[in-house]
Amino acid sequence: MFKTLDDGIYVAPQISVADIAEAQSLGVTLIINNRPEGEAPDQTAGDEIEAAAQAAGIAYVAIPITHSGFSEPQVQAMVSALDGTDGAVLAYCRSGTRSTNLWALAMASLGEHPAVLAEKAEKAGYDISALTPLMDMLRSRA
Repeated sequence: MFKTLDDGIYVAPQISVADIAEAQSLGVTLIINNRPEGEAPDQTAGDEIEAAAQAAGIAYVAIPITHSGFSEPQVQAMVSALDGTDGAVLAYCRSGTRSTNLWALAMASLGEHPAVLAEKAEKAGYDISALTPLMDMLRSRA
């Protein structure tokens, strides 16, 4: 269920409390929820995921991304979250796409080349080519 974007960076569609054990077995020390609460009636609530993660010794942060797009504060929150952990990270949303996109934008803002990020995302099954202009802009400011 979890897809690898980079060394120690995983993305997934909506996870459940039962998925916390798998995350723990992969060395995940931080779970990032990129899904807004109440987006779908069948999604597991963020506070349930947070409680299960914390019970397993895994940190949790919510950086919700709606379908209206990404903002610079969200990109910076992702950079801070990634920078604030020494272990593996699991980010999730409805399909994994928003999490992948936010990861790519965060990494571009740190100077990673968009073509390298696009290749990593593609290996995981995600197409981030539409973000290239934004990644280029963020990278130019790094």
